[in-house]
Formats: sequence, C-alpha cells, structure tokens
Amino acid sequence: MFNFIRLSALFFFLNISLFFAQIYKNPSENIEKRISDLLNRMTLQEKIGQMQQYNLWEMNDKVLEEVADGKVGSFLNAGSKEDKIKLQTVAVSKSRLGIPLIFGRDVIHGYKTVLPIPLGQASTWNPDLIKKGAEVAAAEASEDGIHWTFAPMIDISRDPRWGRIAESCGEDPFLASVMGSAMIHGFQGENLAAPNTIAACAKHYVGYGAAEGGRDYNTTLIPEGELRNIYLKPFQAAVKTGVATLMSAFNDLNGVPATGNNFTLKKILRKEWLYDGFVVSDWGAVSEMINHGFAKDGEEAAVKAVNAGVNMEMVTENYKTHLTQLINSGKVKVEWIDTLVAGILRVKFKLGLFDNPFGINPSKTTLTNTNKKIAKEIATESIVLLQNRNSTLPLNIDKINNLAIVGPLADAPADQLGTWSLDGNPANVITPLKAIKKEFGHKLKIYYSKAMETPRSNDRKYFNDALEIAGKSDCVLLFLGEDAMLSGETHCRAFLNLPGKQEELIDELSKLGKPLILIILAGRPLTFGNVANKVNSILYAWHPGIMGGEAISDILFGKVSPSGKLPVTFPRTVGQIPIYYNHKNTGRPPSPNQLGRTLGTPENPDGYASYYLDVDYTPAYPFGYGLTYSSLKYSNLSLSDKTIKLDDTLQVSVSVTNTGNFRTKEIVELYIRDLYGSITRPVKELKGFKKIDLAPGESRKVKFSLSAEDFKFYDINMNYIAEPGEFEIFVGGSSNDKDLLKEKIILK
Repeated sequence: MFNFIRLSALFFFLNISLFFAQIYKNPSENIEKRISDLLNRMTLQEKIGQMQQYNLWEMNDKVLEEVADGKVGSFLNAGSKEDKIKLQTVAVSKSRLGIPLIFGRDVIHGYKTVLPIPLGQASTWNPDLIKKGAEVAAAEASEDGIHWTFAPMIDISRDPRWGRIAESCGEDPFLASVMGSAMIHGFQGENLAAPNTIAACAKHYVGYGAAEGGRDYNTTLIPEGELRNIYLKPFQAAVKTGVATLMSAFNDLNGVPATGNNFTLKKILRKEWLYDGFVVSDWGAVSEMINHGFAKDGEEAAVKAVNAGVNMEMVTENYKTHLTQLINSGKVKVEWIDTLVAGILRVKFKLGLFDNPFGINPSKTTLTNTNKKIAKEIATESIVLLQNRNSTLPLNIDKINNLAIVGPLADAPADQLGTWSLDGNPANVITPLKAIKKEFGHKLKIYYSKAMETPRSNDRKYFNDALEIAGKSDCVLLFLGEDAMLSGETHCRAFLNLPGKQEELIDELSKLGKPLILIILAGRPLTFGNVANKVNSILYAWHPGIMGGEAISDILFGKVSPSGKLPVTFPRTVGQIPIYYNHKNTGRPPSPNQLGRTLGTPENPDGYASYYLDVDYTPAYPFGYGLTYSSLKYSNLSLSDKTIKLDDTLQVSVSVTNTGNFRTKEIVELYIRDLYGSITRPVKELKGFKKIDLAPGESRKVKFSLSAEDFKFYDINMNYIAEPGEFEIFVGGSSNDKDLLKEKIILK
C-alpha cells in the first residue's frame, strides 16, 4: 500500500513537471516566453486556424470538429452562454494544444443595460462618466462569456448623412480621442484578465467616416497630412491607451482598401506606433477587396491582407483556403505569420484565457439599479438644449393642469434603444410617456396621441387626435425624429429633414398657440430649420437607451439643467455638407451674415467669397454648442505669458460665473489657432475641455495647461513639429466666435 501511494505521488509530480515543462501552460511565466513556446509547438495549420474567425450560424458537428482540429481562433455571435462553454470545452480539451477561443460580440453602447448611442455619449463631454458606462457594458457582457467587443468606433465623422455617425464620437479628433480612450479604459480596466473586463477594438482603421457622399462602404480620398492630423489621431490615442485590438475598415483609402493597406497597417501602426496587439478585418472585408478591384481573387485578397498586417479574418475564409499555398510558394513568409499569430495569442494570454478559459463574470450585475443609474446619468448629460425661447423650459408643474404628449417616439421602446443594441430588450426601456406618467400622473391630467403610426408615416389620419388633446392642454410635448432603423450601418440618408409628415404635424400644432416643446430622438444631426421658429424649445435627446425616458422627464421638469453639448456640427441644409468647425479659412472667407448676390463682378470681385447664395454659410448649431437653464458669464481670460518657448508650458485660466437661478454643469472649451504656418491650418482646434458644476451665483476659475505637444502638427514633409509664430487662444462655451474669449501668444 505504501509503495502504491509513493508511486502515485511520483506519477502526479511527474505529470505536473511535464505540464509545466510546457512553458505556455505555466501561468507564472512571462507572457512573451509563453507565446514563443506555444508558437514553436504549433503546426502551420494550427497557426492559420488562429487567424480565422467564424460567425456561429448554427451549432453542429462540423463546427465542433473544426474547433477540435484547431482550425478556428475566434467566434463572433457565438450563441448562448451554454454554446460558448460547449465550444470552449472542445477547444481546450480536444484540440491538440488546448488553445482557447476568444468570443466577440458587438457591445457598442451597453449590453443589456443599453446606454445612449455613442454620438449621444460624446455629447456629455464627460469621459469619467463614459468610462463608467463602458465598465457596465463589460461587466454585463462578461457574465455571458463574451471576451471581446468591437468598440469603440472612433472614426472622425463629418457627414451626418452617413448612418454610422451614430456610433461615432463626432467630428473632432481631440474629443474622439478622449472619449474613445475613456471607453477603452472602461472596457479593459486595469487588468484584462479580471472577470469583469473585455478586450476593446478600436474601429474602423482608417478613414471610414469620410466615405464619399456619406454612403456607407464608399471611397475615401484623404491626403496624408489630413490623414495624420485628423483621422489617425483617435487611433493613435487608442494605441497609447493600450487598446487590445483594432479593426480594419471596409473603405478604400486613396485607392488602396484599408484591409490591404501596407501604409496604414504596417508603416504607421506597426513601425511608427509599435503596436503589438492584433487587427481583425471587418465582416468580409478581405473578400470585398475583389469587388474593389484591388484583388483578382481570394488568393490575391489573402496575400494582400496578410502581408499588410491583418491578423484575423472575420467570417470569410480566404486565409483558411489559401495561406498554406501562399507560404509554400514564398508569397507569404512563415516568420510573418508567426508575428501575426503572436499578436492574437498575446491578447488571449492577457485576457487570462489560457489559465481560466471558462472565466465567466460571476458578479451578476446585469440590469442592476446601479447600472441603470449610470445609464440615466449618461442619458441626462447627453441631452442638448438647442433652443429655449422665453425660457419655456423647465416646465413649472404648479402652472400646468393638462399636458399633451404627442408623437410616435414618446412611447417607442425599441426605437429608443437605437442602432446596434443587439442584446437590449424593449421591455426594459423606460419611455418618456411612462416616466412622465409615473412621476406626475397624480398631479396633472396627461393626454397622449401618437399622431403618426411611425416617424416615417406619410398619413395624417391621426393628426386630429393630436390636435384635439393639444387644444385642451396647457402645454404640448412633441416627440419626433428618427426611428432606430434610419441610422446605423448602411442606413444612410440623402435628406436629413424630419421624416414623413412630421413637419406638417408641427405646422398644425403651432397654429394652436400653445407652448410647444420639441424633443428630437435621432441617430444623427437632422435639419429642421423650417420648423424651429414654430416651437418654443428644442431638446436633442439622440437615441438615449433604456433610461432615456427618466432623463428626458427630469430635464423637462427642471430636476436637472441640461448640460450636453454637440460633438458634431448641425448643418442648416444638406447642401452645406461637409460642414465642420475646424475647417481651413480659404483666401476669401465669407463675412458675417453674408447672404445673397454679391456686388462685384469678375473684373472687380467685390464681395466674392466662399459661401452659398441661398443659405447662410454658418451652421444651424455649431460644434460644442448647448444651452442650459441658467446663464453663464465668461471673463478674465488670462495667460501665464504672451511669449513662450517650445519647452515652456502655457497656463490658461478663465473665470466662469453662473449668473442665473439654476444649478448647472458647464463644459468649458479651449481652442487654439495657428495664424500662419508652412501649411494652412484650421480656423480652430479643440485642445482641452473641463466640465464644471456651478450653483447659482457661483464663480470658478478654470485652468488649462498647453505644452509644445498641443501646438504640433504634421507639416508638408510629414514631420511632426510645432512651428514658431502667432497663435490665438480661445476659451468659451462653444466653437462659435461669439461664445469665445480670445488672446494672442507668440511661440518662439
């Protein structure tokens, strides 16, 4: 018996020794050593398998066999938690080396607790709050065995016709960098192996938001200077933040599809930024290079994508089909395959999947009151007050006996979730109608009419119902805008007006002479100048997620003052697009309020300028704009010096005073302008912002610091430099000149 025990113990320790002789299985070893050890053990087919991502159309024996054979590295949309456990069990117990799978899912703006769309989140200008929202999403998704999200989307978006502007952080590289980094921090936490974190994926690399005409998947033509100074900035910030993965875009960039683009994927991402994570193609983007006319067939698409540096192919199987032959023929080097596979394994090791492949978050935080509270805070701070004539808002409950709630989006839970809310449940949504009835139903008489079957209806048959309840009410809340299906991927629009008969509905209601408050729910900026003067107040609520109803109610009735500001310029008409605040000045900039026919002639071009004859050249609402219920005064803009050197830090301060009667949050915005340089520079560039909370009568000094880094740009030779010269420093409440204080400095 004694000998048997000794032999058993010896056998156990021998097995343990053999196990840890496999360095990649030893959790105490350095990750890079584990990667190297594992790569040395892998066959070429197993390496190629790591580069393949499947969509789980259905669970069947063929899928399980491929996992067991090491032919799959990742799944997106991998079914239920039980499906993921089944697939992972096969991967770690039946495949030769036990390499775990990574499960991805589009967790774009919340998981079960759906938050406002990302464009709405960017309107908060509150990165700390946005980080909390991403933490909520990561914790909930990880409960269902999800390891990886395809967010944040940090494409610079200057064209509201593009449906995917809803997923973006807007038009500005600085704001997008800050908000995107906040989301990455929230998703990934301090330790990717923690049970409540997931890997982030910065997308779409790069230039996708500049698609011609705002048409999804379309051509982008971006000079290198513009690419580096604008479109690459948020991605560089994401890499510095430590984003685990990037996604290559669908578009072609200057004639080369982003998924086969050596310049952006290899030269910039790998060599300049030293990125060691991995790049996944967007859905089918490798095969789509054939449609682009960049690849003859799947074999050529595979060689161009892999040699450019796309580590993993999403859904299509060009790598699986052709890489072995391409390596054997010398068109792809096996050493490069090792580098790409190492990037995938590195993320899997950082996620802790080799040591805990079934690590499902046990915290049970999904849809908790804490999560809903964060969702409500984000929704509240995302809402932008665009207009408030005669201080109609906030509503005084003591002066209202009868309230009319009108419109197809007052009680439309599915639409309130917005685009890319795959796991959201409309049953969990609190709509404005529900919230207002719950809060005030016992104090006043509330009438409700949809007025239109959907926001796109061209039928007036319900108008009379709406007019009837409005006629007997003291005030009308009108909920209009876009339903969820009008924004998002491939949901682009040639016209941005309120859909269907919405403008006609506003016309009819305005004739009643009642206070009319327009609340717009939408996935993009819309044009509504024809009716803006027919309503008292306009709140822009985006698609605000499950807690949007309570957030809107709190703002309407003055529990909180609106504090959101626009992350994107609102055009007056689609004819102005593209219109964005950080444009170049041109040699003939327009004069204020210039409109109509100029006085000059070609021989004497007096008044000839860069503008339209038939529309004001200014936007409807500028970037950074948003009203509050209070009034704010900016004063005493002060600079630490009027002349600085490159190694100096410029201190900027301004006093902000709440001169009104409401407690409010204000976003203080800092811009610079390089007045002359070796290349033309934008009329303004956002370089800082701070969100402050002010009680009535309270004044606060807000301070910023600017270093040489803030004055740098890529010059004509693609050198990243700060040039000496004159700069203007602006601080204020929006990018509009009239909202800004200004000083000049000289940089030596």
